[in-house]
Amino acid sequence: MVRDLDIARWRLRSQHLAAPHAAAAGEAVGSLLAVQAENPGQAAWAVAARTRHPDRADLATLLDEGVVLRTHVLRPTWHFVRAEDLGWLLDLTGPRVRRVTGQQLRAVHGLDERAVDRAVVAVTEALAGRQLTRARLADELGGRGVGGSGQMLMILLAHAELDGLICSGAVVDGEHTYALMAERVPAPRRLDRGEALAELALRYFTGHGPATERDLAYWATLTLTDVRAGLHEVRDRLDSFHHDGRTFWHAPADPPDGPEEPAGHLLQVLDETYRGYQDSRWVLDAAGAVPRTRESAIGMALVDAQLVAAMRRTVTPDHVRFDLLPYRPLAPAQIDALGQAAERYGRFLRLDARLALPG
Repeated sequence: MVRDLDIARWRLRSQHLAAPHAAAAGEAVGSLLAVQAENPGQAAWAVAARTRHPDRADLATLLDEGVVLRTHVLRPTWHFVRAEDLGWLLDLTGPRVRRVTGQQLRAVHGLDERAVDRAVVAVTEALAGRQLTRARLADELGGRGVGGSGQMLMILLAHAELDGLICSGAVVDGEHTYALMAERVPAPRRLDRGEALAELALRYFTGHGPATERDLAYWATLTLTDVRAGLHEVRDRLDSFHHDGRTFWHAPADPPDGPEEPAGHLLQVLDETYRGYQDSRWVLDAAGAVPRTRESAIGMALVDAQLVAAMRRTVTPDHVRFDLLPYRPLAPAQIDALGQAAERYGRFLRLDARLALPG
């Protein structure tokens, strides 16, 4: 009989947070299909933590070369996604998410459809043949008669990204840039809707499983009808089981027979092991020790695939400090596992790591 803890451990393995790890950043991103990347610094660790030899240059090189892009897809937020997957994912999920950004531009910022279209044209004209930071792009748009707040510009750029017109460029002096998608991804892979739904279902349940239909519907901003249509096409390539009144789908494999390695993880709350689910997210807390209050933008500490503490990361010039707020007293073995996780994170940042507990 499968328990919540078994599912949580299984997901660590599916997501490469436990062995076997991905060979490199490109495999980690491709295996998950997309990795939430709203906070680029901590999202870089979300990718690296899933690789055999975490290296900051690994993902950074892929982003500069355009092999992996950081752009809006799946939901109204940033994701890392391989360039080869961006075209068909946007075709499939972009229209529903653009309704959200379009509504924000109209209701919050007072732009009608014609004004939005003119602004998007100005963005694409400004980016033709070059890559610009948001600040530089704002200056360019101002010169073309497109003004507005920083918040309006952010939503406008997301709107254009979701339409497949722009995406990330290379990082310049530590800053994200924008580029024309046609120049970054000149031959995007396209799938018809049925093929795209099938591929989405197969890759989500392989890279995030075990998970439910509702988990995927949330993750990709799709209807349950769409999710079920895609799942129907690939169900013979997946396995499933029933637990807690729900059906969980996953790649053919046996559940873990005990704790996975490494045991401890220090991650942002936007990490795919948390944000990649909604319907069954709380298998991460089988004991019900975590308050079900509105989440903050704080990090999380996991031991044996269970949330044991909230975590706040502080980076200084010579060290990185992880302050923990445990949900219940931590055993020595749990503290040791989190100390090892801090050391791994510190090596990635090339900084000394410090783990701090209350008192």
